Amino acid sequence: MKFDGGTSGGAEAETKAQALLALLAALEASGYDFVTPTPSVSRRGLGKAVGPSAGLRAIFGWSRPFARSDLDPTFLSLLERAGMLLEEGELCRSAVRVSRLAKMLFLHSAFPATGRDAVFLGPDSYRFARFIAQATTDRRAGSIAEIGCGAGVGGLVAARLHLGGRLDLGDINPAALELAQSNAANAGIKARICQSDGMSRLDGPYDLIVANPPYVAGASGRTYKDGGDMHGARMALDWAGQAAERLTPGGRFVLYTGSAILDGGADVLGAALENLAAGFGYRLTYEEIDPDIFSGELRREAYTDVERIAAVGAVLERPA
Repeated sequence: MKFDGGTSGGAEAETKAQALLALLAALEASGYDFVTPTPSVSRRGLGKAVGPSAGLRAIFGWSRPFARSDLDPTFLSLLERAGMLLEEGELCRSAVRVSRLAKMLFLHSAFPATGRDAVFLGPDSYRFARFIAQATTDRRAGSIAEIGCGAGVGGLVAARLHLGGRLDLGDINPAALELAQSNAANAGIKARICQSDGMSRLDGPYDLIVANPPYVAGASGRTYKDGGDMHGARMALDWAGQAAERLTPGGRFVLYTGSAILDGGADVLGAALENLAAGFGYRLTYEEIDPDIFSGELRREAYTDVERIAAVGAVLERPA
């Protein structure tokens, strides 16, 4: 696996990567399984009272605190070697959460994922994976890239669907790249891991580019969350423009994101993508996947003129 830029090198990084990969292998061997729900359900699960030896799902799935004696020494040692064991008084917590998606295990940030460099995975990730399968399985892709890869869900799902294709995973966040690298290795998928702001270092051209960009309005300070202006849609539109320039003939850009539907029903992102596609002479297909997500955001001032936030999927296709 090739890594271009980003996280610190040397023996320490090597040891951390080895420990993370060994942690995933140990969880696989144990039969571990966990599906990450919405933050509100995660908060409820985290708050449930549990007794000693609550198990791997409590620690690595629900991100519950635990005593050292509650966790098998093998797992405890791997967390320590990876620098992912958080000590909170007499209790500990794992700094990583592990979820299964498309039959693969993914490391991502523990709940709640509030840090600036947090690596998010949640229900959007599962919708993203299904949309990639829906939009790409009719044509072979020999070269694949994921913009803003986070834990690597989109790129690894696409690579599993298009076996043998070259895969590049790019993200501006070094912490995301560390986890994506381990997730790819555990899945047995070769990938070039590249620190990249958008597609700045993803040169292409590519047969398939996938992205699930941040799409929330405002400035939370979290890399995975803030989508810029246009009620959070700016980054999605910018990435679509960058991807359009790096597609091979017949290539596709598959975008899963959120779009703020304004009072009266206007979808500004959808209209902007139509204009972008027309400017390149590309074909656009666009659909609402879920009409109402992240409704709690609507209480914020940034959304005073918004009636709902929809999960949308777009496919931008360059003529062959």
